Amino acid sequence: MYKTFFYSNVPEKQNDYISKTGPGKCMVDLSLILPPEPDDRWQLAKQMGVRSAVVHPLEIGDDQSEWTYDQLKGMVNWFEDAGISLDVLEGSVPLTDRIRLGQDGRDEDIENFKRFIRDVGAAGIPVVCYDWMAGIRWARTEAHVESRGGSLVTGYDDEKMRGGPKTDYTDVSRDQLWDAIEYFLTEVVPVAEEAGVKLALHPADPPKESVRGVPRLAYSVENYDRILDIVDSEHNGVTFCQGNFSLMDTPVPEAIRHFGDRINFAHFRDVEGTPERFVETWHDDGPTDMQEAMAAFEDVGFDGPMRPDHVPTMAGEDNSNPGYHTKGRLFAIGYMRGLLESV
Repeated sequence: MYKTFFYSNVPEKQNDYISKTGPGKCMVDLSLILPPEPDDRWQLAKQMGVRSAVVHPLEIGDDQSEWTYDQLKGMVNWFEDAGISLDVLEGSVPLTDRIRLGQDGRDEDIENFKRFIRDVGAAGIPVVCYDWMAGIRWARTEAHVESRGGSLVTGYDDEKMRGGPKTDYTDVSRDQLWDAIEYFLTEVVPVAEEAGVKLALHPADPPKESVRGVPRLAYSVENYDRILDIVDSEHNGVTFCQGNFSLMDTPVPEAIRHFGDRINFAHFRDVEGTPERFVETWHDDGPTDMQEAMAAFEDVGFDGPMRPDHVPTMAGEDNSNPGYHTKGRLFAIGYMRGLLESV
């Protein structure tokens, strides 16, 4: 269905791969979430050999979504002056629930999103990560689950999410969401193509049909196929968040090979459990064969940004930003680099 690649032990295949990446180099572009202004995390990234940045609202405040061109270009220039490329805007995008739900006013909001995409392209940022979770976004019910050595990870328990007052979102139908995303992609993907910006849809997190009665779309490989078929373009692609895909029916390496070059951005992480009840794990201590997953990314020729996600909170960190402290990211980058060298 989508372009896939399977590199073999045939010498000419190996030589072709090496010619694209160089001896001893991998195509995956290791990235880190970095704040938009310099601090010691910029220096730590460069000391680890990471030259690719992702700007995310958890680092800059949830209210930052209305970027101007001057703000975007200034941020790009600042990173470039430090020897870092700004490759992804994640989460901090002007995508409203009026758009996600197809409500009155969405056309005005979509025009604003188009302006944003044109500005992102003009500033030289290649990827925008977005989601289609109306009302309830990224959901966790636990932030202090003890893991290896007393480290802390996040978890989700659907029982704890149930109940509460009825909201404006509980009457939303799944057909309404499908109609809305088709309308959005038909309008926006041509603009993204012209701007040179790749859209990357993040899975529903957790990947369930609904959370507290609010329906979701991106919770299965089959639903992603339908979304990608709406506009058949590399600019209508996937944020392959391994933790979410590991809870779907298709094994992670198989799903990576299935989507192939429609993967525009990747989150490298793992969880243990089911969509109804799971906990985050250390990157080297979950149920997924992470080496096989990395090999699958290499097999399909993935050359986009890949960042570690939802890391444990380690000794000396206050867990004020669960999943996003620094020490776990340093561990994860080292582990990911080792996996890349091994494949």
